Amino acid sequence: MLQRIGQLMGVGVIAGVLVAAIVLPAVGGLGITARNVATGFMNMPSDLETPPPPQRSVIYDREGGVIAEIYDKNRELVSLDDMSPVMQDAIISIEDSRFYEHGGIDISGTFRAALRTLSGSTQGGSSLTQQYVKNVLVESADSQAEQEEARETTLARKLRELRYALTIEKRMSKDEILEGYLNIAYFGDGAYGVESAARHFFDIPASELNLSQSATLAGAVRYPYLYNPRLNPEDAQDRRDVVLDRMVQVGTVTEKEAEEAKSVELTDELEPTDQSNGCVPSKQPFFCDYVVQEIEKNEQFGENETERARWLRTAGLEIHTTLDPDMQKAAQKAVDKWVPRKNKSKKVAAEVLIEPGTGEIRSMAQSRNYGPDESKLGETSINFATDADRGGSTGFQAGSTFKAFTLAAALDEGKGFGTSFGGGSSTTVTGQRNCNGDPLAPWPVKNAGDTEGGGSSMISGTKGSVNTYFAQLQKSVGLCDVIKMSERLGVHRADGQSFDNPHTQANNSFTLGSEEVSPMTVANAYAVFASGGTYCEPQAITSINDRQAGKTIEIESECERAIDKDVAAGVSYLLQQTFKGGTTSGLGIGRPAAAKTGTTDGSAAAWFAGFTPNLASAVFVGDPRGPQNYPLRGVTIGDRYYGQVYGATIPGPIWQETMSEAVKKVPEKGFPGAPSKYRGGGGGSAQPTSNNAAAEGGVPDVVGQRESAAVSALEDAGYQVSVASNRVRSTEAEGTVAAINPDPGTVLPEGATVNVFLSGGSGRSVPEQGAETGGEAGVVPAGRPPHEDE
Repeated sequence: MLQRIGQLMGVGVIAGVLVAAIVLPAVGGLGITARNVATGFMNMPSDLETPPPPQRSVIYDREGGVIAEIYDKNRELVSLDDMSPVMQDAIISIEDSRFYEHGGIDISGTFRAALRTLSGSTQGGSSLTQQYVKNVLVESADSQAEQEEARETTLARKLRELRYALTIEKRMSKDEILEGYLNIAYFGDGAYGVESAARHFFDIPASELNLSQSATLAGAVRYPYLYNPRLNPEDAQDRRDVVLDRMVQVGTVTEKEAEEAKSVELTDELEPTDQSNGCVPSKQPFFCDYVVQEIEKNEQFGENETERARWLRTAGLEIHTTLDPDMQKAAQKAVDKWVPRKNKSKKVAAEVLIEPGTGEIRSMAQSRNYGPDESKLGETSINFATDADRGGSTGFQAGSTFKAFTLAAALDEGKGFGTSFGGGSSTTVTGQRNCNGDPLAPWPVKNAGDTEGGGSSMISGTKGSVNTYFAQLQKSVGLCDVIKMSERLGVHRADGQSFDNPHTQANNSFTLGSEEVSPMTVANAYAVFASGGTYCEPQAITSINDRQAGKTIEIESECERAIDKDVAAGVSYLLQQTFKGGTTSGLGIGRPAAAKTGTTDGSAAAWFAGFTPNLASAVFVGDPRGPQNYPLRGVTIGDRYYGQVYGATIPGPIWQETMSEAVKKVPEKGFPGAPSKYRGGGGGSAQPTSNNAAAEGGVPDVVGQRESAAVSALEDAGYQVSVASNRVRSTEAEGTVAAINPDPGTVLPEGATVNVFLSGGSGRSVPEQGAETGGEAGVVPAGRPPHEDE
């Protein structure tokens, strides 16, 4: 200890004499002595913090694959044990051969450097410890002024480095200093630290550097640009040979070893690799962008956005996310297939997959390349899958996908599946009021195409996506209650505006999806039905390991019950019926599923939202320039011409192809049965009767059953049965029941006739798919089989 103090004092005195010898001739007569200078030097601030230098952060998918790397400086910290010993010898030999002998200051070298500094130029000679101090001061600077001060060519800076170096030598071992230096030094071409340099120039880790490669990197630190092996290979090779000669001189390698290394052409060893930075080169760029937005916009990670952005790019974060690589691959493949990225019609498809019960985002894909140049065909930096405050758009009208929210509101108020309303292909709804109690203007609404309409129950209205039915159901429930139910399910406008605004409060057609939302919002709302009524905030990040701070931030799902389990089960049951002769027929995935199509007025945009009990998804297809101005009519997308696009035309197949692959990663589960309390009427214009044969559930659901079993079930329920002689196209097995009329669940008086239509086998039989102010309509009038009318 006494020896160490003596060394410190001795160096301090020498430094004082050194400085005095240089400076005092210029200030003679002032009574300043070397002793005074030495005392002042010893009283200088000496406690230098040495935080880990900035390093790159890495975003991982849920299976550990790298999504992206993000950084201000390309650096990866490694321990001294992970650096080739010959690399350590090379840097010490050329930069500070007495590193393990001195106490932080090489007096002769420092004296030379001081003389040159005083004359206005720079000179090497600083010890590795001093160089480490300088780099720490530069890297930890919080402002441009502090950085300039750390780099200034003045004697004051040299003295400051000397004083800090002495303290560092007391606090850290030589190996710790060497490790810190090799991790912080700049080796040129954007590579900071020896690990990044080794991978950048030679495509190997620092632990595998050979003698020639080590000498090349050691030679680069003095003048990184001049000795850049990629840009200036001849100068870099000459400098390498200088390092090798120095290594022979100090005895770290033999002359033979050095000559063998010199015989290697540097260009033969170079394998430059560009380290990707940011979301542009990522294979999952839009999800990457969403993760970046989540960190930069979340106050949990810093006081302001600037501070959070710096933390992301300098703290060496390991960001673990919810993205499933296989589901992402399936989604990206599907959207690219149906809406190619560079389609001349400039349409876009976007899809989100979410796990019910956790809110974890499993996939986020869209048919665009990620980039800042919006003028390039097929390129955008806007994430159409999410809201504006997370890098997305202001949203798109979601069409009839909103009808599911009206169903939830109706069931929540106790209305049953048999709730029915009469009417033809059009009607006018009057008497609606908004959440302020203000009356709304009469609302004329009609079904799509040439469908004549007719009376509908909750089941048939859902299967056919009947606009007139849902308009009347919304009035019966109350517009405000439908809006509030949507909010309970997490539905909100993509532009951030609340539904409590004059436009929405005057919006008669809310149930037909005339509000602008994102696919993320729709998918997450449908996930509530799949989860049994639990709402979870969409979640992209599960944990962040802050290597700089040495701590891990665990991010838990934020969930709460939004609706009753029976309501969720009821909506799930109704949306399952769309695959049985409804608007989603032929789009099944081989597992229990529930879904709803959506097409906005005039086919401006098309949607498909659906779920299994453990995976929910929503697909949007439209034109980001403005769907109303560039509708999905008379368009060629890829090599296919479409007279008119509906929810089942393009979004449906995208959903089907994605989900068919995605569900392979999750166990098969069934939906809960339809709650018995909804099996009756409970609202609308259904007339209760004392002799209801279906008081416990209405017309039995016999779709998919063999003819004999179906007839027996219907007759046992008290109905007469009429089996149609002609068979219809259907995805149901040949000879089984393709459809019945009226629909399952309809409340009929005892003895009423139920028409049964048998399947002819392969083919689709669906109600007409059309769109009018956000809906597909396809009512199946009594006595007629379902039909397809494109």
